[in-house]
Amino acid sequence: MKIEERVELSGFTTLGTGGPARAFARPESELEVEELLRWAQQRALEVAVVGLGSNLLAADHGIDALVLKLGGELAAVEVEDDVLRVGGGAANAVALHRARAAGLGGFEFACAIPGTIGGGVWMNGGAYGGDFAGVLERALVATPGGSGWLTPSELGLSYRHSELRHGQVVLRAELRLRPRPPEEIKAEVRELNTRRKAAQPTNRRTFGSVFKNPDHELSAGRMLEACGLKGHRIGGAQISPKHANFIENTDGATTADALALMTEARRRAHEQFEVRLEHEVEFLGELALPDL
Repeated sequence: MKIEERVELSGFTTLGTGGPARAFARPESELEVEELLRWAQQRALEVAVVGLGSNLLAADHGIDALVLKLGGELAAVEVEDDVLRVGGGAANAVALHRARAAGLGGFEFACAIPGTIGGGVWMNGGAYGGDFAGVLERALVATPGGSGWLTPSELGLSYRHSELRHGQVVLRAELRLRPRPPEEIKAEVRELNTRRKAAQPTNRRTFGSVFKNPDHELSAGRMLEACGLKGHRIGGAQISPKHANFIENTDGATTADALALMTEARRRAHEQFEVRLEHEVEFLGELALPDL
């Protein structure tokens, strides 16, 4: 198994920021992942997985960890009856395409999540009223001690959350779907994509939704818009003029720029609405938001 050193993560995140990972590998099988996890454990290295990098903010100075990008059989997609068997490294778009071709519905919401199956399980990704918890039958998760299947309840899935931690890797997942005519699936996906493009900066470099929607009448985006933050800029990053819950890389942004915007957004939301926004984006490396 080839292990690369000091691979720049800016090339693996949709925002285009992040420094080097101490170690980087591209496993293509369950055995390779288990071997890499043991390798990292022997060196007291943390392990993180980068899928399509659409929900990641990596430290500018890099991260002292082994970063994995799953491929090969760990990115495969198969259909058996009404179950979609997918590798953790498979893109949601590929899985959705296979589901539609097989006449299986229920995964249409994933057209709005430009990530991988593993990332979707990791954070219980969701959109437009659907989420992974609603379709996931079980997931195969690797640890240094071996791999095992876990159910949604064992994974602790809730709103944009699971109990999985770095050092655990989602190798595969089984999604239980339902028969639906491919043309109906295609029509719904077209409608959802139209809605997404109208509301979100899909043609800009972002890392997806910044904050989770709070328990409030306003969504995170509407709340930040009310705070006058649309278009607010720090360094090369700005809060999207189109949707205030997105940060765009407009001109050579750094992770520090994005973090500063997040800090200001949380401060204003707390000041104006007395709400403590929680970040949805996954942090890699020594990153944190200051207490309010």
